Amino acid sequence: MKLKNDYLIREFNGTIYAVSAEAPADKKNDPIVLNATGRILWQLLLSNTDEAKLVDALCAEYDIKREAAEADTKKFISELSDAGLLTEL
Repeated sequence: MKLKNDYLIREFNGTIYAVSAEAPADKKNDPIVLNATGRILWQLLLSNTDEAKLVDALCAEYDIKREAAEADTKKFISELSDAGLLTEL
């Protein structure tokens, strides 16, 4: 899976935003706010990846149990999918 649109990651006052780079200036979508976990997953989704690699990345970064990483990853993927931001390759 991969992100459909080209987004830019910006940090402002300690908050991480993903902002559409493709939408015309007068039609910009609302930015997506990411936490640190979301930022890691987002970066991996910029290129083709699978759920197992996303889970592995969270386990490595946070030294958490696989079950917790799987639950967080599934929730994040579901939210992006519901928003129409993911594509299957």
